[in-house]
Amino acid sequence: MSRRPDLPPMATIERLRVYPVKGLDGVEIDAALVREGGTLEYDREFALFDADDHIVNGKWTDRVHELRTDFEPETAELRVETPEEAVETFDLGSEAGRETAAAWFGDDFGGDLRMERDTRVGHVDRTDMGPSVVSTATLEEVASWFDGMSVESARRRLRANVEVSGVPAFWEDRFVGEDAPAFDAGPARIEGVTPCARCVVPSRDPETGDPLEGFRERFLEKRRETFPEFADHGAFDHYYTLMLIARVVEGHGETLRAGDPVDVVEN
Repeated sequence: MSRRPDLPPMATIERLRVYPVKGLDGVEIDAALVREGGTLEYDREFALFDADDHIVNGKWTDRVHELRTDFEPETAELRVETPEEAVETFDLGSEAGRETAAAWFGDDFGGDLRMERDTRVGHVDRTDMGPSVVSTATLEEVASWFDGMSVESARRRLRANVEVSGVPAFWEDRFVGEDAPAFDAGPARIEGVTPCARCVVPSRDPETGDPLEGFRERFLEKRRETFPEFADHGAFDHYYTLMLIARVVEGHGETLRAGDPVDVVEN
């Protein structure tokens, strides 16, 4: 049965994206299991560490932007292509494969690196929280702020796990602050925890790593201009934030799927 044309579109999970190796490219998947730890399966399952136990990511080296990577969840095979057109594959499911990968990345990035695996929560920045959420309309709005930026470029810069369509720009901002609602996404109930403060990574071209001059200043200007009336200003420390860091409160062990309905749950 089709919806009446005068009704708003139904909110749905438009995309699910996980980042199997922290700092490297994400992979779009049709379905994602919610781990018992509250994050999405495969997300940041692997991470590279330097000799000082610092995680290797885009803040550690902008070389990560120059590599194109793909990951096959069923086999844990990581494929890496360099801008020099070298192609390597690594079996991250085995300890030997992770050691080989760490040695290769160490040679490429410059450093003594090791790779670790965490299947319970993943090497996420906030281990007591869950997936990141953004709306498709937010990505479209942000892309419009910068000449030549595509929506896909905005998507790759901001690196959200759950993308919701059928809702207005900055829809995700309503889920933080006093009396904020939760939302149901398929079988999971999700509540907001905090707006995501951004680092230097979104200012860089996801293909080349080249910085976009004046990115932060332009971002702050437009974010201030377009900040939604329905959001709780008191929940935001500053305007250099975008995306929701959320928490799954019901539905651990369940599976989110692209196309699942999304419904706001008012208090």
